[in-house]
Amino acid sequence: MRGGGFTAVAVLWLCAGCAMPSGNLPAIPAVEVEAEQHRQLLAQARDYYAQLKHVDEVAFKIRTANRAFCKDVAAQLGLFAGTVRSLPHKYRSVSAEALNLSWATPGVISVAAGSPAEAGGITPGDQILALNGAPVPAESTQKWIDKTVKINGETPITLTVRHEGHDRAVSVTPVMGCAIPILLRTDVKANAFTDSRKIVLFSGVLRLTQTDADLAVIIGHELAHVNLGHRTKKMQNALLGKLGGAAVDAGFMLGGIYTGWTFSKHLERVGARAYSVGFEREADYVGAYYAARAGYGIAGAENIWRAMSLEDPNSIRFAKTHPTTPARFVFMQKVITEIADKEKRGLPLVPNIKVVEEREPEVNTEAGY
Repeated sequence: MRGGGFTAVAVLWLCAGCAMPSGNLPAIPAVEVEAEQHRQLLAQARDYYAQLKHVDEVAFKIRTANRAFCKDVAAQLGLFAGTVRSLPHKYRSVSAEALNLSWATPGVISVAAGSPAEAGGITPGDQILALNGAPVPAESTQKWIDKTVKINGETPITLTVRHEGHDRAVSVTPVMGCAIPILLRTDVKANAFTDSRKIVLFSGVLRLTQTDADLAVIIGHELAHVNLGHRTKKMQNALLGKLGGAAVDAGFMLGGIYTGWTFSKHLERVGARAYSVGFEREADYVGAYYAARAGYGIAGAENIWRAMSLEDPNSIRFAKTHPTTPARFVFMQKVITEIADKEKRGLPLVPNIKVVEEREPEVNTEAGY
């Protein structure tokens, strides 16, 4: 008997002696499981795109209200459209039923309030047949629309729209806004991040937000990271730490001691964390201004940090790369008061970027965002 066959026999022999459930349990009909699976897939698809509509609507306001602070801007319509084929594979089996989409003709899934698309009378359920006479593709639909509108700029653009079976031409004028994509990821973690090319929100953090203003503050925080160049600054700090550590390693090696570049690796990590708490506080500060500039009343938005403390109790007392949640709560109260005072006096809502970093104890724990 070959090795593989002997292993299989041994496994079967061992399993023969395994303990088994002894209860007389009800049978689970496969057809009923399949039907329930379909219902849950429908519910998940509808829930995801309802959350995405919420994100897109708040993101549209944040991007357009704060375009003066963004280096990369682009024309935007404020709509999200697609076909069954253009959506992620995991939604394709149910998207026709859940979202009333077709395989061939792009349909409008959501429209942002106050957007050019809304001003043009476009509503969810409409079909977008063409932009300036060019047919809208059934694959990569939203990417194509975004690219076409970006090339078009602020010049009025004509959309051929089918509403309840009737076609009409709609002229809309795109508006400029920050070009960075803001994406939604299904994940229970209460987190958000940016790599400077995109902003990603986890669905878990949306469930902590009580108001649109809460979500606006979170999106504003990530956009502030991008506009303030925090990722580049962290990379520079990491490089400086690595170079300093390499010098120490080289000194030891000249003495005949090989360190395995331990100092280089360690000081690179230390450099990456340098001023990290300050960067996060600065993003909280500027992000609150972004939300206020977009028209959101942010009084009470500090409560997001109480909600976050329930998700991550360690964040109440310790900080490594982020401030503690009590510090963020109190800081946000101060920022909200500052913004309210400027609004009362009719002053421009322009943040004062100079923020002093406070020292906090460090342990091996990170806050959500």
